[in-house]
Amino acid sequence: QVQLVESGGGLVQAGRSMTLSCTASGSIIPIVPITWHRQAPGKQRELVAELNIKGQATYANSVKGRFTISRDNAKRTLFLHMDRLDPEDGGVYYCNVPRGYYGPVEYWGQGTQVTVSS
Repeated sequence: QVQLVESGGGLVQAGRSMTLSCTASGSIIPIVPITWHRQAPGKQRELVAELNIKGQATYANSVKGRFTISRDNAKRTLFLHMDRLDPEDGGVYYCNVPRGYYGPVEYWGQGTQVTVSS
């Protein structure tokens, strides 16, 4: 049973930084997390950043230049470093393994709450 566990969320002042982590476990194949999504209250879940197996990163326009996605493959851990946080960045952040990377199933973590105070 694949598990993705996020950590690092909490309350932060606007303009400050925060780093989220997501660690994968529970699979014989060394699955690694690929994406970060977030969901604000009353809004749909949106893709924030993706780091594919080749190490190529893509970002939502709203976070380009402020967020950095990285991964430690040996530790099967995905990171999201967030700079110059804005209240609009608040929400529940989820890491994910998209369908197709390791078969037809996708995997999600339980999410970690990020609250940015103005």
